[in-house]
Amino acid sequence: MAISGKVALVTGAAQGIGLAISKRLASDGARIALMDLNREALDAAAEVVAAEGVEVSTILADVSKRQQVSDAIDQTQRELGGFDIMVNNAGIAQVQPIEAITEEEMDLIHAVNVKGTLWGIQLAAAKFKSSGSKGKIISAASIAAHEGYPMLGAYCSSKFAVRAMTQVAAKEFASDGITVNAYCPGVVGTDMWVEIDERFAELTGAKKGETFDQFVSSIALGRSQTPTDVSQLVSYLAGPDSDYMTGQCVIVDGGMVYR
Repeated sequence: MAISGKVALVTGAAQGIGLAISKRLASDGARIALMDLNREALDAAAEVVAAEGVEVSTILADVSKRQQVSDAIDQTQRELGGFDIMVNNAGIAQVQPIEAITEEEMDLIHAVNVKGTLWGIQLAAAKFKSSGSKGKIISAASIAAHEGYPMLGAYCSSKFAVRAMTQVAAKEFASDGITVNAYCPGVVGTDMWVEIDERFAELTGAKKGETFDQFVSSIALGRSQTPTDVSQLVSYLAGPDSDYMTGQCVIVDGGMVYR
């Protein structure tokens, strides 16, 4: 239990990768604050995470709203008695040809994926500094932070931004002992990929499931990724074994993108 007694706030924690991360960090011994927009899903997730035998708090909040992220960090510290790890996991995807992306679509994906991550980075760092903690900030990027994909222009732009912010924040906060890293999943079997696949079907005429299968066929290890695969990397980034690592956006995709 490498992070026993630590406190982690995980955004987008009610399902998929966020829930898997929360469960894994709980099994590592951390107390967990779960943040999401869906109250019913949050309550269900809290039961799953609490089963690991740790204290759990739930926070209904929107990562795109800076004040709500600030309040969530304060609530985490107040209710769980500390704040050591920030996991900026919340994010959305969009499938749209680059020539058809609307202003509203671009504003939405950047509000969640870029602003939401920025608020989490800057506000977590401020809290770590004020409490004298050498905290860890871990954000969700993607293989789409390393390579552009057709029909995913807005999404790729948002994840390239996360990668840039991770590098900049790592350099700016290193003197405070704060590490900043990101994890870059590939094709994960979650509801988000169901939505991506369905949208590709609408735009290209592909059968449902065909786009997902095509992406999976390019994975060297021969299977789609699970949320648990991602949570294992986040566990490492949250623990002491990664103390000398910062500014990295680590690809965990089963062998798709090589950098």
